[in-house]
Amino acid sequence: MFVTKNTRVKFGVLTDSHYADREPGGTRFYRDSLLKMRKAVDFLNTQELDFIVHLGDFKDEDAQPVEEKTLKHLQKIEAEFTRFNGPTYHVIGNHDIDSISKSQFLENVTNTGIKSDKTHYFFDVKSIRFIVLDANFLEDGTPYHKGNFNWRDTWIPKEQIDWLEGVLAESELPCVIFVHQLLDPSNAGDSMVKNSDEVREVITNSAKVLLVLQGHKHEEVYTLIQKTHYYTFNGMVDHEGIENNSFSIVTIDEKQNIVIDGFYRSTNRRFNLSLNSDPKFFLQR
Repeated sequence: MFVTKNTRVKFGVLTDSHYADREPGGTRFYRDSLLKMRKAVDFLNTQELDFIVHLGDFKDEDAQPVEEKTLKHLQKIEAEFTRFNGPTYHVIGNHDIDSISKSQFLENVTNTGIKSDKTHYFFDVKSIRFIVLDANFLEDGTPYHKGNFNWRDTWIPKEQIDWLEGVLAESELPCVIFVHQLLDPSNAGDSMVKNSDEVREVITNSAKVLLVLQGHKHEEVYTLIQKTHYYTFNGMVDHEGIENNSFSIVTIDEKQNIVIDGFYRSTNRRFNLSLNSDPKFFLQR
């Protein structure tokens, strides 16, 4: 299923900002993400986008977590994110519920047009359906909750997989999936959803998913599996200063091209839904 004529969709992608008012740790400069987000949104507001989406780990927590302070970190970074002049959407990451609950996270963010209790959902823009998944569950289906999780042990429960299958089956539109943890096995390691093979089976069988966009790993990884493109983005939080910002604009055009324009540390990339082009071809900056 291909994008039809005159249905170009263009949207901004940001991920792994991990904002917190705390000292750096390793490559993560938590405080810098507030300014990085501000600069990213300022630029994205000039680009005539249909929406922007954050792929998870939106905020972080203090070295000694305090729930009240964690909520303030969330509110500060959300205030910058929602300066975007259009619809905004969130994917939940494991750090988004490190010392707060999923409901607390959702109460403090805006997913435009989506009920505030939904951790997985979909929305249609022009002639593409966008599907947001929540992989923050343990193997027995227990949701991650206020630090009760192991980031290496992440699952999408059967109920959500059945929901995904239904959403894909009923859709007359080609689909794009947003998820925090990785669904493709290439170079994923501990970052991969443990039952990702079950999810990929649903994706492949539907023959409707053009693209799966992911965060969590903090580095760019591309995989092509059964005619679906899987792409993971750099994390915004990594490395000091605005010059090490990272965000992208994705365009899916009427000629069946997917174009990723990367800014700062992010890479430009282009591939074709007809699979006639080399998926490793990089656009010139």
